[in-house]
Amino acid sequence: MTATDSRRWYALGLLCVAGFMVILDAQIVLLALPSIADGLGLSASGAQWVMSAYLLSFGGLLLLGGRTADLLGRRRVFMTGTLLFGLSSLLCGFAWTAGILVAARAVQGVSAAVMAPTALSILLNTFEEGHERNKALAIWSGSGGFGATAALLIGGPVTGALGWQWIFFLNVPVSVLLLVLSPILLRESRTEERARSYDPAGALTATGALVACVYAVVEAPRAGWLSAQTTGLLVATVALALLFTRIEARSSAPLVPLRLLRSRSVSGANLVVFLLGACAFGMSYTLSQYGQGVLGYSPLAFGLANVVMPVGAVVGSYAGQALVTRIGACPVAVGGLALVGVGSLLLAGIPVDGSFVRDLFPGLLLFGPGLGACAVAGSIAALTGVGERESGVASGMNTAAFQIGGAFGVAVVTSVVVSYTSGPERLAALTAGYQAAFAACLVLAAVGTACALVFLRGPRRQPTPPAPEPVVTKRRVRS
Repeated sequence: MTATDSRRWYALGLLCVAGFMVILDAQIVLLALPSIADGLGLSASGAQWVMSAYLLSFGGLLLLGGRTADLLGRRRVFMTGTLLFGLSSLLCGFAWTAGILVAARAVQGVSAAVMAPTALSILLNTFEEGHERNKALAIWSGSGGFGATAALLIGGPVTGALGWQWIFFLNVPVSVLLLVLSPILLRESRTEERARSYDPAGALTATGALVACVYAVVEAPRAGWLSAQTTGLLVATVALALLFTRIEARSSAPLVPLRLLRSRSVSGANLVVFLLGACAFGMSYTLSQYGQGVLGYSPLAFGLANVVMPVGAVVGSYAGQALVTRIGACPVAVGGLALVGVGSLLLAGIPVDGSFVRDLFPGLLLFGPGLGACAVAGSIAALTGVGERESGVASGMNTAAFQIGGAFGVAVVTSVVVSYTSGPERLAALTAGYQAAFAACLVLAAVGTACALVFLRGPRRQPTPPAPEPVVTKRRVRS
C-alpha cells in the first residue's frame, strides 16, 4: 500500500482497535480475578492460571504467528486470529468450570499471538519508512495506552454490575466489527517466496524456548528463583535457544533469519523493549497491590485515580515519534527510561499512610510519558530497515519482547515483595515490600538505559529527503 492510498489511515484505525482489544482484555482480567475465583471456586494458585494460560500461549507462539502471516497472507491470518479471538472470548464468558475457562484463555492467547504481530506487520507494509511510519507507530502504541486506561475505568463497574462474564463478552461485537471492515480497509500482502516453508524444527524449538521461559518466570515467585523447577526451565530455555540458532543457520528458509538476530539495532532494541515491559508491568502490578491493599481504593476509584499514567504514555508516544525523526532512537529511549527510573524512584518512597496526590501522582506523571516515548523509540529501532518478507517475524519478536518482559517484571516484583514484607504490623510490612518492588523497577530501568546506550548508538536515522518526493509521486501516478 503506497503513500497515495487514501485507506491507510482508516486501516490504521482498524488495526489500533484490534491492539486496543488485546490490551483491554489482558488488563481487565486482572481486576476481575477475585470475582472469577469466587464464581468458579478457584484457589489463589488456580486463579493465577487464568492469567498464566494466556501469557504462555501468547508469548510462546508470537514468532510462529508472525511467520504464518508472512507466508499465508497478512489480512487472511489477521482475520482468522480475530475470529478465533471472538469465539474464545465467547467460550470464556460461558465457561461453566475452571478448567474450561483456563483452556479458553489459552486459545485466546493463541489468537492474540496471531493478531498482534500480524496487525503490526500490516502497519509496516502500509506506511513507508520514515516520518509517516513513525507517526503510525506512535498511534499504535497510544492505542495500547487507551486500552489500559479503559480497562481500569470499566473493569470494576462491568464486573460489579453485570458479572465477570461480561468482560469477555465485550470482545465479541468488536471482533465482528473487525471482521466486517477488514476486507474493506486492509489489502492482502505476503512475502514473495516460491516455496512456503514454516521451518517446523525452528518453530518447535523457538516456541519451546519461549514457553519454557514464560513458564519459568510466571511460576518463579511460587516455586522460588533457585528451585530445581525454575533453574531447570531456564536451562532448557537456553538449550532450546542455542538449538534454534543452529537450526536457523542451516535452514534454507529460516523462521527467523540470523541477520535479524545478529543486527545490533534489532537485538538491542528488543532487549530494551523487554526491560521496558518488565518495568511497566512490574510497576503497574505493585501499584495496584499498594493502592487497593494498603490505601483501600476500590477497583473503580483506583482506575480513575491512575488514569494519569496511561494518558501520559499516549502523550509520550506522540512526542517520542517526533523526536526519533529528529534526533534518533537512542536519545529518546534513554530519555524515556530515565523518566521511568525517576518515576519509580519517587514511588519507592511511598508511606503506609500515603495519599494519591502527594505520593503517587508525581511518580506517575513522569512514568507515563517515559513509558510511551521509550516504547515507540524501541519499536522504531527494532523495525526500521526490516524488509516486507520479514516484517511479520520482526513484529512478533518486538511484541514478544514486551510481553515476556512484562511476565518477567511481575515475577521479579512479586518475589521482591515476598522477600521484603516483614514486621508485626500488616500494612507497614506490606508497604515495605512494595517500596522494595518499586526500587526493583528502578534497577530494571537503569539496566535498560545502559542497554540503550550500548546497542542503540549509531548514525541518526532520517526519513527520505523531502526534495525528491514530488518526482517519486509523479512517477507512481504515471505508472
